[in-house]
Amino acid sequence: MPEIPDLEGIRAFFNQRIVGAEIVQAEALIPYILRTPRADFEAALIGNRFGEVLRRGKFLLFALADDNVMLINPMLTGRFQYVEPSAKKLAKTCMTITLADGWQIRYSDRRLMGKIYVVRADDIMSVPMFADMGPDAMEVSEEEFRERIRKHTGAIKNILTNHKFIAGIGNAYSDEILFEARIAPFRKRTELSADEIGALYRGLHKTMDRSIPIVTEKIAEGLDYTEWREHLKVHRKGGGKSRDEGRCPRCGSAITEIAPNQRITSWCRTCQA
Repeated sequence: MPEIPDLEGIRAFFNQRIVGAEIVQAEALIPYILRTPRADFEAALIGNRFGEVLRRGKFLLFALADDNVMLINPMLTGRFQYVEPSAKKLAKTCMTITLADGWQIRYSDRRLMGKIYVVRADDIMSVPMFADMGPDAMEVSEEEFRERIRKHTGAIKNILTNHKFIAGIGNAYSDEILFEARIAPFRKRTELSADEIGALYRGLHKTMDRSIPIVTEKIAEGLDYTEWREHLKVHRKGGGKSRDEGRCPRCGSAITEIAPNQRITSWCRTCQA
């Protein structure tokens, strides 16, 4: 699932290439992922020009010159390409946008879970999930973070990944944030001290400040990618075959890894209390 570092990298990639570009063709090859009628989607894009690409939570917002916005939530398996028309299409390529210089933006989605909308900029809150989405994880202040987290109960990992709390954090980076904060993923929010909440906020920013440049640099090499996770410290790092693999980079203990509800959670039982 693309998370903030991935989406920030994709956003930077497109902002270097498509701002001001004219759209000469738009095709919805698999209309299932559209949340705008196919004819309206294609008509809104053809002849238009791209403005800046923005991000909020797990949505990418492609501004258009006529004050429309194309929003894409890639969900679990959405992937972007920026290729010449002769390039082979990926399986389940759902949408292609051809620019005046001949290059194409393509969106593919193996599980067809993503969603694409075109709406007026002043009607963006009509998009499902936008109205009830909390502040973006990169923009929330520590004061607001503390205030909002008091309204949620349950396991702290589940709260971090709840878009109604703050938007943009998924399964992988919630593990990394909790590792930085030295908090176990299944601790109840009501058990956390004020100092631990502060550590959680600092862990969020430390994780993102480290990860965004790494992933952005990787994506700059080519948009046809899978999520770059080599830099992560604990997520999916458990179960090593050798003595040195699967170890906590902080204390050397074995990393625990379980998959409740088919969602992998990784943490250090020694470092994270």
